[in-house]
Amino acid sequence: VFAAYAHPSAPWLETTTIGSEDALLDLDLEALGRGESPGLTPTDEPVFLVCTHGRHDTCCAELGRPAAAALAASHPEHAWEVSHIGGDRFAANLLVLPHGLYYGRVGDLDAPLLAARHLDGHLDLDRLRGRSGYPFPVQVAEVAVRRAAGETRDAAVRLLWQRREDDEWHASFDVSGSTYAARVRRGTGAREQLTCRAVRDNPVPTYEVVEVRSASSGAPASAPPSPASPRG
Repeated sequence: VFAAYAHPSAPWLETTTIGSEDALLDLDLEALGRGESPGLTPTDEPVFLVCTHGRHDTCCAELGRPAAAALAASHPEHAWEVSHIGGDRFAANLLVLPHGLYYGRVGDLDAPLLAARHLDGHLDLDRLRGRSGYPFPVQVAEVAVRRAAGETRDAAVRLLWQRREDDEWHASFDVSGSTYAARVRRGTGAREQLTCRAVRDNPVPTYEVVEVRSASSGAPASAPPSPASPRG
């Protein structure tokens, strides 16, 4: 059993072994939701969770199982198959706990490399969908800032503040002592089939990076990337 609290700046993970499923009823899940320890054994080792829930959506099984198998072969002590974690259209999906990092479209060749990079303290920006402790627009902002700064080290980027103004979010990050600001606009894209099992098209939420700016220079740090979608 694992219990994780994916706070962006202070995540933690605890674990234990139980004799039966009934023991799960003794866990204080309300306390866990408040970020309080349920009294298990702390661990510094992350876990990599790959969604393979074929009954929920066939994409997750068809694309998730190869990624999970490759990860189990390369990092057996860290790899787990799990049920629905959201974002079926991004399968194969991989969630890293306790950091709350969501990765999407992870192939069987990608998964072992991604895990190795994470254990070395680095993120895979090409597949990173976002950090679950942030609202969706702020997740997009963090990835955009990391790209602009060329920073993949997990511990090197810290959110300073965020605010919403109508359909735009503003977020400021500390990146190894330098300050970056990002502006993200939420919109609605074309209707499309969001999952393998979907029977009709639905509108797709979009998150457009309007600007990334380095506070030290006052000039845009990079050209705004194409619209992106985080976990949802």
